[in-house]
Amino acid sequence: MTESRLDLPPPGVNLPITGPAYARPSLELLDQLQVVSSATASAELHKMGLRRAFIQGPVSRAPGSKIVGAAVTLQFMPQREDVASGLSQEEVEKHSALWHVLDTVQAGDVLVVAAHGDPYTGTLGEMLITYLMGRGGRGAIVDGCIRDFPRVKEIGLPVWTSGLTPNYASQAGLFPWAHGVPVNCGGVLVLPGDIIIADDDGAVLIPLQLAPLLLKRVLEHEDWESFSRARLAAGGSIWRYYPLSADGRREYDDWKASGERGAD
Repeated sequence: MTESRLDLPPPGVNLPITGPAYARPSLELLDQLQVVSSATASAELHKMGLRRAFIQGPVSRAPGSKIVGAAVTLQFMPQREDVASGLSQEEVEKHSALWHVLDTVQAGDVLVVAAHGDPYTGTLGEMLITYLMGRGGRGAIVDGCIRDFPRVKEIGLPVWTSGLTPNYASQAGLFPWAHGVPVNCGGVLVLPGDIIIADDDGAVLIPLQLAPLLLKRVLEHEDWESFSRARLAAGGSIWRYYPLSADGRREYDDWKASGERGAD
């Protein structure tokens, strides 16, 4: 005789867990950051003292794509049968963070999914990605997998994922637990409202409060690189012009002051 499974008493956890209200960057700032690549952002943040900004794992599923947006976070946690499991798929997931997070998405947002790099959990599929795009989302960064990829490609919303799977979101060992909370995505702490830049090199986090300073530094960097490029093309010494030596820096400052940049 097979022993029946016990009805486990719940521990009193109310799902989904929802984080507090948070600030987002302006759409104007996001548009200004379009000139910044993930590589440049990573390098400049490192110089500014932020050592861990590259979200390791997710890769572009549409090479050539680039997005800049505000992070909206979704956290997956291990299933525990007395709290929640995925035995009834959509009926359970509709009451989870997976559905609720999408209703918080605004124009310019990027969904950041923390799924522990799990290869068996399909955190998002065709219908939810369609809804994300319809809400004005610019893309998704998934430390884990998505499903329905042939149809997701047709939708055209840029996604960065660690892998692909046929499984639905609660089919394996994880469950959509919380949204609008700090998450660990690819070894990086992402706070709601932080800025994400993603391209073919991968995804990089920019803390919201550092974004204006980063942009200023990047624009200045591009300015002196334009000067250096022109001098190197004219036969100038790489020791003087890249990176700028003290003499090269003085020449660059004179170049800026003279308005010569328009001629270059």
